Amino acid sequence: MSGNGTTPAEGEIRIGVYVCHCGSNIAGTVDVVEVARWAGEALKDRGVVVAREYKFMCSSPGQELITDDIRDLGLNRIVVAACSPHLHESTFRGATARAGLNPYLCELVSIREQDSWVHSDRSAATTKAKAILAGGVERVRRNVPLDPIDVDINPATLVVGGGIAGIQAALEIADAGFHVYMVEREPSIGGHMAQFDKTFPTLDCAACILTPRMVTAGTHPNITLMTWSEVTRVEGYVGNFTVTVRKKARYVDADLCTGCGVCEEKCPKKVIDETYEAGLGYRKAIYTPFAQAVPRVPVIDRENCTYFEKGTCKACEKFCEKAAIRFDQQDEELTLQVGNIIMATGYDIFDAREIAQYGYGRLPNVFTSIEFERLSNSAGPTNGRIVLRDGVTEPKTVGVIHCVGSRDRNFQNYCSAICCMQSLKFAHLVKERTGATVYNFYIDMRTAAKGYDEFYQRVLEEGTLFVRGKPAEVTEAGRLPGEDGKMVIQVEDTLAGRQRRIPVDMVVLSVGLKPRSDAREVATRFGISSSSEGWAIEKHPKLDPVATMTEGVFIAGCVSGPKDIPTSVAQGAAAAARVLSRIQNKSIRLEPIKAEIHAEHCSGCRICNGLCPFNAISFDSVLAVSSVNAAMCQGCGTCVAACPAGAISGSGFSDEQVMAQIEGLLRIGMNGTAPDRRRFPVASGETTGDRTAEEVRA
Repeated sequence: MSGNGTTPAEGEIRIGVYVCHCGSNIAGTVDVVEVARWAGEALKDRGVVVAREYKFMCSSPGQELITDDIRDLGLNRIVVAACSPHLHESTFRGATARAGLNPYLCELVSIREQDSWVHSDRSAATTKAKAILAGGVERVRRNVPLDPIDVDINPATLVVGGGIAGIQAALEIADAGFHVYMVEREPSIGGHMAQFDKTFPTLDCAACILTPRMVTAGTHPNITLMTWSEVTRVEGYVGNFTVTVRKKARYVDADLCTGCGVCEEKCPKKVIDETYEAGLGYRKAIYTPFAQAVPRVPVIDRENCTYFEKGTCKACEKFCEKAAIRFDQQDEELTLQVGNIIMATGYDIFDAREIAQYGYGRLPNVFTSIEFERLSNSAGPTNGRIVLRDGVTEPKTVGVIHCVGSRDRNFQNYCSAICCMQSLKFAHLVKERTGATVYNFYIDMRTAAKGYDEFYQRVLEEGTLFVRGKPAEVTEAGRLPGEDGKMVIQVEDTLAGRQRRIPVDMVVLSVGLKPRSDAREVATRFGISSSSEGWAIEKHPKLDPVATMTEGVFIAGCVSGPKDIPTSVAQGAAAAARVLSRIQNKSIRLEPIKAEIHAEHCSGCRICNGLCPFNAISFDSVLAVSSVNAAMCQGCGTCVAACPAGAISGSGFSDEQVMAQIEGLLRIGMNGTAPDRRRFPVASGETTGDRTAEEVRA
């Protein structure tokens, strides 16, 4: 049946095919006009009623072609041959829905990423586009209407990580009037930024920017702050997460403590502060990490406390006027109910000892970037004086080496984003405070953000010397003139075209950023994916950089890769905006592409339980069968492929759909002809020729 505004006869398949030029992205390699003409003729007996091509099918006129044809020609299936479904599947499903057709009767096949972008032979690419399109037509014949799943959203949010990205996200949500639980594993929020003195390129005081926000977060009525705590378990699904948090014993009653600092003052035990002071300073066995810590409640270092070592001392308890010391305090487990989670767990610093030729840990006056941050900080161990390890002598010559551990196939084959700018900042601070000669050794200068290149020009004008080349090694004092008592940086100056030996008093290694040591373990706990390096993987690197493949779990800051402070703040705000939109909508509509376990065929082997990356499958010990939580399932298909009994099916990816698509691809690709109808029964139980759907599946 055809004609304007007609309704197809019962059981009649009426397919519209739409082929996109994508400007020249597809049309530059694929003969799009020929593909559309061929589809309209060769696939007519497969239900294709109309086949069109258009310059930009995703544009408003392109979408109108689809909606008008659905209404006028009575189409009940749509195939769009264009770009990746990741990019525009929702666009074309939306157009289909606006015309009154179930959006899951629309199929998008990629002839850009899978064809035009990977081939140069126009004829072969055109034939392949026909094959891909034929596969899509055969698949869409077996598509069935699906309905989204509606899930209510708990308005409370969990923010994991108390650095600047996590603080920003928490404040955005809390200021909007919704409750936030912020969990931080250290005794105070603030993250790495709390260790810095200045921020590039404006040289603002880091503490002046950060600490007011820390105080606001710590006192906000809509934020429950849990420091010295870690998330140990995440269960549930978007809108309804159940999170278990282990709150470690501080051995101090936070409700009684006033933060007066007497306990820390009276404690006789000093230890090296490896965390906040980067090993350059000392702290007591009972301590707050820094003067502006939030909360300003000390924690007892159990491993170094004399009472826990020998059962004696208790000086802190004796001098505490509020009787806040609790040596018998135990870890607590708290259970939180939240609707969304924002992960802002930050980064670690590359261990410079891995590059032995730079001498860190062996040569005393080789410092890492984080150590230099503490040296130059007015609240640091030297009160901001840039001195050698002896604590007295100011350097007269300083070498700053960029990209230590970054952009190196032997260590981290990626740019750490902040090294160039922090190295320029170090050069400026050395010049400003000591007047020393500064050399910056760089591979390439990357100063792309707002105000960054202007800062580079400023440092050049201040007299910093730049050597383009990656140093081969840092050695002890040599015997050449001018090298006595100094270290020597051996480098090939690629601009001058010669080897150089440059004597210096101090070396600063601008080390790269790397994922947290437990990043993969944490990613698994939250049901998200991580890269080979350990960075969290976003849902889409361009169009959705703060979401993950697990609905309701968002990422911000350096958890997904190296970033500077402005970008981390922007991501924190972006993640909060995504969460707020869901809270205000009060519910979310989830994709119906889910796995389903057919209990009558389930053997109870539990193989699927352990393989599900989203923890969506549970086992019923009474019935001895597994079941899928549809709200948690992301439709990845792992369980479908793994089930030895074939008891699991995936909606939208049935055996009939997948096998039909494969055969459509193969027949066109091999013969250039339309598929044989006898090989493709329309639905389960239908007989066409001499084969049934069940036989095709087998």
